[in-house]
Amino acid sequence: MSSNIVTTEAVPSSVLHASLAIQPPNIVRADGNHFHTSTGTTIFDASGGAAVSCIGHNNARVKRAMQRQLDNVEYCFAPHFTTDAYERLAKFLVDSTDGQLTKVFVTGSGSEAIEACVKMARQYCVEKGEGQRTRFIARDRSYHGNTLGSLDVSGHKARRTIYEPMLAHNTSHVSPCYPYRDLLAGETIKEYVARLAQELEDEFQKVGPETVCGVIFETMAGLTLGAVAPVPGYLKAMKQVCERHGALFILDEVFAGMGRTGSLHAWQQEDVVPDLQTVAKALGAGYAPIGALLVGSRVVDVLAKGTKAFVHFQTYHGHPLACAAAYEVQQVIQDENLVANCRQKGDYLGEQLKARLGDHPNVGDIRGRGLAWALELVKDKVTKEPFPVSKKVAPTIHAVGLRQFGIAMLPGGGVVDGTSGDLIVLAPAYTVSREDVDLIVQRTATAIEHVLGRASTTKL
Repeated sequence: MSSNIVTTEAVPSSVLHASLAIQPPNIVRADGNHFHTSTGTTIFDASGGAAVSCIGHNNARVKRAMQRQLDNVEYCFAPHFTTDAYERLAKFLVDSTDGQLTKVFVTGSGSEAIEACVKMARQYCVEKGEGQRTRFIARDRSYHGNTLGSLDVSGHKARRTIYEPMLAHNTSHVSPCYPYRDLLAGETIKEYVARLAQELEDEFQKVGPETVCGVIFETMAGLTLGAVAPVPGYLKAMKQVCERHGALFILDEVFAGMGRTGSLHAWQQEDVVPDLQTVAKALGAGYAPIGALLVGSRVVDVLAKGTKAFVHFQTYHGHPLACAAAYEVQQVIQDENLVANCRQKGDYLGEQLKARLGDHPNVGDIRGRGLAWALELVKDKVTKEPFPVSKKVAPTIHAVGLRQFGIAMLPGGGVVDGTSGDLIVLAPAYTVSREDVDLIVQRTATAIEHVLGRASTTKL
């Protein structure tokens, strides 16, 4: 056992963990791509936590920047004051869009960024004199956060169910862009896009085009759908429907943004620009809780001519320490050319996953972009029938990976219908090498094969 690791006594935890029945591994140290536990084991972090730790753990440069900020000002109330840290991060984000989004509101998380986003969309409509616009359109099996407001626009059935009576129910949901299951036999991508655009148009007509504030989509679906990148032309077609009806086009890049998909903003690969955008996870890389709402000039101009204020604030919005950490994270990404590495190693990760697991009878689809990849696990590869929910296939693979093979992955469920359908998602740091990718693929495949058997057999 490493002398740097302190083993804690087995005492009852006062923490309300995700499961009251399971005590998770206690991480006492982290560096680079590795977690070190109180029992002396080492775990390769192939998921970035929840696609967060994009520059790896324990980065000395970011820690120094945080210490400098602590030496200056640790906190002030953003509605009353500003700080160099907030101003610097906001300018970086605006510049990163080539000025196509012109203002930034920094929050404490992705869920809070979505809350700010839907409020901003509503205020924009009111100040335009269109107070009848109170609705949103989102996608089925989407995820936008766990607060009541962000959960209302989410299409994650399992996370919504218990709270349904408390939700606003001013959001309706259309089909996701999910060609693995939804592309029809003989249908071209162009025809598929046209069908999804017509479905969105039909939804506008159903609820009343004049009632819709905006349409909110994940630029690239995250854990809920499993690293599904938009097909060519899809987002552009969706934006055209929004423009036809005067609704805002909103992109949630909490998962996909800040380099994860191989460009700093995922929409930069899609020939579209959103009116509102959210980012979070890779913004601060886990060094401090942070998210942000980026606002386009279309919205800013209306507020500037009206109230000249955003009717929303939070105690910790614009937090100086979080802003300082996030800014330095982004400088590391730039200086070390990590977005390019994300593209290159992401391509290699996809190739190696397909080579090792593409023929496995229970791996139905391997998909991704940049350093976000998913394996959709199925009971029958031909029919795409999912495993029964009771089998808990993805959680079991995740647990086996942690316990026996020293790898942290992201298990997902509900991809088929909101309840059934298993996923394993990989989202390692942008700093990974080819050797790291080889290790990720080997350990991921070994964990899957341990639970489901090798290519010639199926255990479940």
